[in-house]
Amino acid sequence: MKQSDILVRPYVTEKALNLMGGTAAQGYKDGNKIEFIVNRDADKADIKAAFEERFEVKVERVWTRIQKDGKHAIIKLAEGYSAEDVGMRVGVF
Repeated sequence: MKQSDILVRPYVTEKALNLMGGTAAQGYKDGNKIEFIVNRDADKADIKAAFEERFEVKVERVWTRIQKDGKHAIIKLAEGYSAEDVGMRVGVF
């Protein structure tokens, strides 16, 4: 599978936007996460590698779940990188 085929599109909802910049004061344990719809055949390592290569950031952890509209990946960026910056680059805001 090619790196370009793994990340399909960003998933934008109010909850997903809160994950980007959410802080403990807002009731979130931690922010700096972004959610994407990904290729159903991609595993966490594939998603991490594709995201790091495409956006030139470091990924700390990836969570996945499968829903009716496809496979969702929540990607937590490492310290020093901003999910809001990545969101700006992909047109979430």
